[in-house]
Amino acid sequence: MNGPGCLWRIWSAAPKQGHVRIYLDGDAQPAVDMPFADYFSGQAAPFTRPAIVHTVAQGCNNYTPIPYQKSCKIVADEGWGAYYHFGYTTYPPGTQVPTFKRELSPEENAALDEADKILSHCGPREYPDPFCSTGDGLLGGNGGSMANELDGPGAIQRIRVRFDPPLTPADRDVLREISIQIRWDGEASPSVWSPLGDFFGTAPGANGYRSLPCGYTEDGWFYANWFMPYTKSAEIKFVNDGKIDRKFKFDIASEPIHGDGSHYARLHAKWHRDEFLPAEMERRIDWPLLKTTGAGRFVGVMLHVWNPRGGWWGEGDEKFFVDSEKFPSTFGTGSEDYFGYAWGSPALFQHAYHNQTHNDGNSKGHISVNRWHIADQVPFQKGFEGDIEKYFPNDRPTRYAATVFWYLAPGGNDPYPPVPVAERTNYFVQPAVKRIPGVVEGEQMKILSQTGGEPQEQDMTPWGEQWSNDAQLFWVGAKPGDKLELTLPVAKAGEYHLRAQLTNAVDYGIVQLSLDGKKLGQPVDLFHDGVIPTGEIDLGTRELSAGDHQLTVEITGANPRSVKSFMFGLDYVKLQEGE
Repeated sequence: MNGPGCLWRIWSAAPKQGHVRIYLDGDAQPAVDMPFADYFSGQAAPFTRPAIVHTVAQGCNNYTPIPYQKSCKIVADEGWGAYYHFGYTTYPPGTQVPTFKRELSPEENAALDEADKILSHCGPREYPDPFCSTGDGLLGGNGGSMANELDGPGAIQRIRVRFDPPLTPADRDVLREISIQIRWDGEASPSVWSPLGDFFGTAPGANGYRSLPCGYTEDGWFYANWFMPYTKSAEIKFVNDGKIDRKFKFDIASEPIHGDGSHYARLHAKWHRDEFLPAEMERRIDWPLLKTTGAGRFVGVMLHVWNPRGGWWGEGDEKFFVDSEKFPSTFGTGSEDYFGYAWGSPALFQHAYHNQTHNDGNSKGHISVNRWHIADQVPFQKGFEGDIEKYFPNDRPTRYAATVFWYLAPGGNDPYPPVPVAERTNYFVQPAVKRIPGVVEGEQMKILSQTGGEPQEQDMTPWGEQWSNDAQLFWVGAKPGDKLELTLPVAKAGEYHLRAQLTNAVDYGIVQLSLDGKKLGQPVDLFHDGVIPTGEIDLGTRELSAGDHQLTVEITGANPRSVKSFMFGLDYVKLQEGE
């Protein structure tokens, strides 16, 4: 990169021992030369401060600023690891910045120590009562509101809200029914409009966490520390579109500002679902987080994912187009990487700049993540488009809802309208599970024995809806010659036509099925380069007595093209009488 500039954030999903060297300002000697893993270990100075250099949910983050005046070149040796981000800012020509050295001055060490202290103790800013405007009462249902108006010039420095939401899962709807609306300087449409929980950085429901700009503390207070300037006035309103009145309390801390208030950009925060989806087919996976025009700074996003069928939702990359760029100047490696963790981990974490505040587990259900661009905010002069790729379609269903935070100079365009309560609360409905009637589900069959490997139930929703009961019996760790014995119950004696649906995949083996010691047809090759059901396989006709019968699966080999893991999946067995 040509300078002047500054590296703000380094991230990796799997840093290893190969060296990464950072050359600054054309110097032949690197300013940093060490194993990539040491950038995140907390042991190599100056990357030792835990709030600035940290690992959360397998994601390695280093927010130590590395400035340079002329240039920056980064070189990696073989064995450096897997996946990286280097986020940087390039300043206008003539900007003077210091050039980074690992041996920091006393002043630089003191500054990083102070930053580490602040970032380690996140929570609502402390203000004495005289600085606060408060409200305490009943927030009526069916559109009731509580409001507060402040005279300018000034800046809100903290908003806190406290009420008693119901227990999960009922709190999810309640925190979407109540919205926060803020108008600056008498504007007709609010610059801030969001459901309450989303504005404070966590949804669905009330999930405790602390970050630098937002959080929900142990004593029941939601807080927002954004700097929110205004010139003439600020109107803060809370509206309850639910049917039930709520006891509600808020306080707003503000301070006067000096000078021309029009020089300050205004905070905008908007909640939306599926606004401004791209019309171009080649961009159909780009889900817009924010589209705005004018001058400003993008400073963060909270994303709520509703993924009831499971499967890895977050393969998509973030893409930031600044000032009408044809190709994004930020292009990521995966959604969870953007939010500062890795490998789709369901582990909750909290940090000053990024958080996973809710995860139902295994990528399935509700997920809430946020990323605050405080050190690495993204400035723009003409406009900004921020997207995140979304591979699963809405009708799967996999749904996104985003609350986006940005500053916008007067005259800029904020195109996001308020969203009716019906569209905020009624879309995360659990889809019905399809089950084929009259079959014996593989995952529910009693396991009598196995000579190797481990049989288990597997959720198949990540690969579609073609499996009965959304699951299969999954046998892993076996090898050729191993056998798995299962119980096949028969309700009454008679002649039955047997059929079975198995699973094909690249790492599945060839199997021979037998019933009561007699082979059912020929061996079945389960190789395929995708994960798909076989469809019903005809296993012939048998005279069966009432009671339990023994179904045996034997691994006999694998297709030459397969990954030799010899896996096996049984969706169901169908017994049709009288065929």
